Amino acid sequence: MKTVITISRQYGSGGREIGKKLAEQLGIPFYDNEIISRAAKETGFSEAAFESVEDKATNSLLYSIAMGMNVFTSQDTGFAGLSLDDRIFLAQSNVIRKVAEEGACVIVGRCADYILKDLDDIVNVFISANLDFRIQRSVEIDQLSPENAAETVSKKDKSRGNYYRYHAGERWDNLFNYDLALRSDRIGIDKTVECIKNYVQSVAD
Repeated sequence: MKTVITISRQYGSGGREIGKKLAEQLGIPFYDNEIISRAAKETGFSEAAFESVEDKATNSLLYSIAMGMNVFTSQDTGFAGLSLDDRIFLAQSNVIRKVAEEGACVIVGRCADYILKDLDDIVNVFISANLDFRIQRSVEIDQLSPENAAETVSKKDKSRGNYYRYHAGERWDNLFNYDLALRSDRIGIDKTVECIKNYVQSVAD
């Protein structure tokens, strides 16, 4: 199987866990923070710079102004004159293309579905869940305080949406951009993995 699987996810929906389990069951590489580490090594930027860039996109307009670029600017213009955050995005994009060229894998987040949009053998997945489920997971898994969990979940989703809109020029939660959209709160983490696995194997046959 040569299929590349990208997973976009609402915060707290379990998308990272789903992606990791899926990769293990399919016997293919899993990339999440590994993208950051590899891009940091190749560029000399700190990993902290990569980790914080998405969180800066809380306000769509202010983020675009801070970036100083139009969302439709080509990714192939090079680093000259680009902001640090745009350089970081380009560095991540280069790594994502490289790991996709290396073979089948699962990539979580980082606009991978957009970056690899011209790839033929790809399955793009979106994982969502209701707010209560995501708040509960963020408290249990990410150790957020119950008092602040709802606000954090909302801010994380807004940041991801604005980050995607800036770089891809489209809505992050537009389900027409994905091959498969699943609610992890309805069927659970393991069955979500099973559904994606069955779909990927069906289209690969």
